[in-house]
Amino acid sequence: MSHDDFPTENPAVVTCGLPYANGDLHIGHLRTYVSGDAYARALETLGQDTAFVSGSDMHGTPVAVNATKAGVSPEEFALDHHEKYEETFPKFDVDFDNYGHTHDETNTELTTDIVRTLDEKGYVYEKEIQVAYDPEDDQWLPDRYVEGTCPYCGEKARGDECDEGCGRHLEPGEIEEPVSTISGNPAEYRERTHKFFRVSEFADYLTDFLDRLEGTSNAKNQPREWIESGLQDWCITRDMDWGIDYPGDEEGETPSDLVLYVWVDAPIEYISSTKQYSERVGPDVFDWAEPWRDGEGELIHVIGRDIIQHHTIFWPSMLRGAGYNEPRAVMASGFVNLDGDAFSTSRNRAVWADDYLDEDLAPDLVRYYLTTTGGFQHDVDFSWEKFQDRVNGELVGTLGNFVYRSLLFAARNYDGAPDAETSAEVESRIEAAVDDFAAAINDYSLKEAGDAAVALAGFGNEYIQRNEPWHLTDDDPDRAEQVIYDCVQIAKAVAVLSAPILSEKAQTLWEQLGEDGSVHDATLDACLESPPGEFGEPDELFEKIEDDRVAELNEKLEERVAAATEATEDDADESDESEENESMTDDTDIEPIADERISFEEFQDLDVRVGRIESAEGIEGADDLARLEVDIGVETRQIVAGIKQLHDLDALPGTKVVVVANLEKAELFGVESNGMVLAAGEDADLLTTHGDSEPGTKVR
Repeated sequence: MSHDDFPTENPAVVTCGLPYANGDLHIGHLRTYVSGDAYARALETLGQDTAFVSGSDMHGTPVAVNATKAGVSPEEFALDHHEKYEETFPKFDVDFDNYGHTHDETNTELTTDIVRTLDEKGYVYEKEIQVAYDPEDDQWLPDRYVEGTCPYCGEKARGDECDEGCGRHLEPGEIEEPVSTISGNPAEYRERTHKFFRVSEFADYLTDFLDRLEGTSNAKNQPREWIESGLQDWCITRDMDWGIDYPGDEEGETPSDLVLYVWVDAPIEYISSTKQYSERVGPDVFDWAEPWRDGEGELIHVIGRDIIQHHTIFWPSMLRGAGYNEPRAVMASGFVNLDGDAFSTSRNRAVWADDYLDEDLAPDLVRYYLTTTGGFQHDVDFSWEKFQDRVNGELVGTLGNFVYRSLLFAARNYDGAPDAETSAEVESRIEAAVDDFAAAINDYSLKEAGDAAVALAGFGNEYIQRNEPWHLTDDDPDRAEQVIYDCVQIAKAVAVLSAPILSEKAQTLWEQLGEDGSVHDATLDACLESPPGEFGEPDELFEKIEDDRVAELNEKLEERVAAATEATEDDADESDESEENESMTDDTDIEPIADERISFEEFQDLDVRVGRIESAEGIEGADDLARLEVDIGVETRQIVAGIKQLHDLDALPGTKVVVVANLEKAELFGVESNGMVLAAGEDADLLTTHGDSEPGTKVR
């Protein structure tokens, strides 16, 4: 692995977090897969040798539980979803070089080999632990077979994670007041021998690794807090029969019904899938061992932010212990909300992948929206109105408008590109766009890469409008030819720069220009290569989305929600979702307005002030709490806020916030809190000021 700018001489592997083979895909799930595809394509546009791989996560308790409910075997249940994913991804132009699954022979063998290596090197040990057990049904209760109370925050939690409270990862035996999710019986804890991976031994290595790690800031910053609070060794076996058996049972040291925890074999699928790709194309085309083990490679993981811990703590420790290369970058996305609220699968409040395709909407439209709406690590709010604005404004009004008017004028007046050369002004502008694109990919910003293509088209619109070639054809025909040739050259550059995101429409534009082959085989050098001389009249790349179409789409969504709500009003249980996307799909409905009112005088009792954050740091031992120093004008207050995992703390100093200044003092994790910072929703969206109010200004 290098830290040189892309392209490097080393082969690159781009991976996406494995979709859990347990449910249908919606556009919230698609964000990481579309983005991974776009990033892999962009690397290839830079000239980087790249493999793009992933696979279905077949194991774990949710699959086993839901398979039982469906009356089929876990393997049959998971394979059915795996095949659906294989069919769905290509429809959104998510073009994996290899898409495998964790239950196949390659991953089983490689997982067994890696775990044996970790064991032989002394990184695995046995330990007696308390595991939930259902005495009435006479069975052990791993992970999501048990639920109860979180020992850290007191909220309802499932066996492996406090999903409704502090979000903390829970080890077997930690959950309080355990209950079987299968029978509803109270559970009890019994001693059981399990295998543990010595993650704690890698603390110093992980600290240095995070100093080297590239990608999004949330992936680089959040893990430091876990290391500083003390790493816990990781239980890597489970009491169930669906999964990969723990190796080395020959001597009877491990019960035969123990399997590896799903988060052991899931990331190993990245290696297995790369290996399968090499076996298919041959090592002369791509040798899996070079990026992963024997040589140097650029390993880039594109994931949801709820699995940062697995990819920046557990996974690099496993790789290090087994003698494999470490990741170069982790790109962790924010979640996708629907019109200001979370997706809800139980209420059918989601834009499903199949429904989107059934509406005959081009895949490129949602690819563009998901990759260029905000920074990758930030949450994206989807609504049909916002979708319409982005499509009509940037794709139809800017990019589509420029290439259509330019190529149509060129075809009607010159049967293609006129006989000229690119002007110095346009050459300079294209070079700047190319530089912006390359810088964006090296900064892991798909938004800025997409902006580079659209901004170049915007320049093209301004250029053709400023020069008015339709007035020059008679008065100054040489100048008219120059202007139109420049516009065709810009259109070609737009095709190359937009291709990673607008995979289908860029190819259409490429063909309209009379180019041969695939735009996805073109590199940045093609942006300034002369376009072909002849081409015919183009069709418009994008269609405007009308208001009545948006109203129709909203009506269909509302009808689905109403029908699902009626059907589930007596049963509000959420179906198990992918571990990767769980927090993205949980129900977080907006609370109703309180019936009880307060008087104006009571409101006046609140002393609400504008504050400015001076410093922010995580509180040791608290997963969610941060200690803030906030200037409220008359003094600087210490305030504790539950924003540790929801904000980049290093970026907060200087941020204006709204503070309740006369709240009683409280002590949280041994730290005094003198006030309250106001924030909205589960994502702790900090309230701020629109103007330049100074710290201490009263909010009335």
